[in-house]
Amino acid sequence: MTSSQPPQQARPNSEPGRQNLDPHIDRYAARTAGMTASEIRALFAVASRPEVVSLAGGMPNLAALPLESLSHQMAEIVAQDGLTALQYGSAQGIPTLREQICEVMAMEGITAHPDDVVVTVGSQMGLDMVTRLFCDPGDVVIAEGPSYVGALGSFAAYQAQVVHVAMDDDGLVPDNLREALSRAREQGRRVKCLYTIPNFHNPAGVTLSPERRAEIVEICAEHDVLIIEDNPYGLLGFDGQTYPSLRSMAPENVVYLGSFSKTFASGLRVGWVLAPHAVREKLVLAAESATLCPPTLNQLVVSKYLATHDWKGQIKTFRENYRERRDAMLSALEQHMPAGCTWTRPEGGFYVWVTVPEGVDTKAMLPRAVTARVAYASGTGFYADGFGSRQMRLSYCYPTPERIREGVRRLAGVLESEMELMRTFGSVTTRTVSGPQFPSPDTA
Repeated sequence: MTSSQPPQQARPNSEPGRQNLDPHIDRYAARTAGMTASEIRALFAVASRPEVVSLAGGMPNLAALPLESLSHQMAEIVAQDGLTALQYGSAQGIPTLREQICEVMAMEGITAHPDDVVVTVGSQMGLDMVTRLFCDPGDVVIAEGPSYVGALGSFAAYQAQVVHVAMDDDGLVPDNLREALSRAREQGRRVKCLYTIPNFHNPAGVTLSPERRAEIVEICAEHDVLIIEDNPYGLLGFDGQTYPSLRSMAPENVVYLGSFSKTFASGLRVGWVLAPHAVREKLVLAAESATLCPPTLNQLVVSKYLATHDWKGQIKTFRENYRERRDAMLSALEQHMPAGCTWTRPEGGFYVWVTVPEGVDTKAMLPRAVTARVAYASGTGFYADGFGSRQMRLSYCYPTPERIREGVRRLAGVLESEMELMRTFGSVTTRTVSGPQFPSPDTA
């Protein structure tokens, strides 16, 4: 076979004997076979009820925002600049906001020019565009294991193959990365990029140590592998510390993704990509094909907020709120969780990654947890290869400390019951292989 086209894949859900309720099943592109909804999305019609403590979603706590002041400013924008705010704009984003984004990134050692910034509808759009630009079907993307569910969904949509590399308490392990790259080369597989969340990782909660950052950059340069640095939590370190970005170490080999969703308002959906200059024009073209232009009104709201509010002080307030919630979760885990459980101890961000005893399947346990009025994100959704059945992600960003403590107490009770069943009847694990999933706001 001499054709350069990838082999034809079977249409999703088209196996013999299966009744298809979708009349368009034979019309879909082959790549839709890799598109699956989050495995816990269906449960959240129940989990979102007020009596259920949700430790699953990554929703920021916006109660500390100056809402009255923001409402006045939004009215002023429409009244004074409505003909601009409500009109089409540039696909790259408004110049003033791009300049301000460069000031934000400077806090992590990044020197950038506004011309190399492309504003996106959330950083998820940026991740989608970068994957579209760089990944052909069958290309390999190296990613930490576990990894962000939204990234895995984007890679699956473009038929890239994810190879996970293990982390420890200091983040991505350089020797593991070297081994994965060497193995891929021996197998004749083409590695296009490393996708990494170096700061306060989603979902693992760990941070890449400063000592490892330069080594990771050096390894990728040696193997000609692009780095995609996803950094939504970098300014949310609980002690106020910021870490040098990978982009600051290798400007020509790192595509940096940023967002205002965690440090301002997620509902505005304003993020950005900082790309090497040679990549910028293709990113703008990709943005035009996806959305034509990001919403001008939303950009103006963010820009005015940065210009007129003490946004650094607001981030400090967020850090204090999240630190209080992190402390509540860690103390509750220490108090209630049964023996054999371990968890990470994040120094910032939103998440704790919990490992339960051998034989317990967190995906199988989730419906029983929701029945007990507590929800979490099971670990399998954060792997492309079906692993993670012994893990769960617990989010502390949204509930109050009191609700967090009660949620952990309920979760510990469910886990104790599961372990008792396991002791009585043997392992309750029901091993299933889950593919990459697309996030919902409950699981992002």
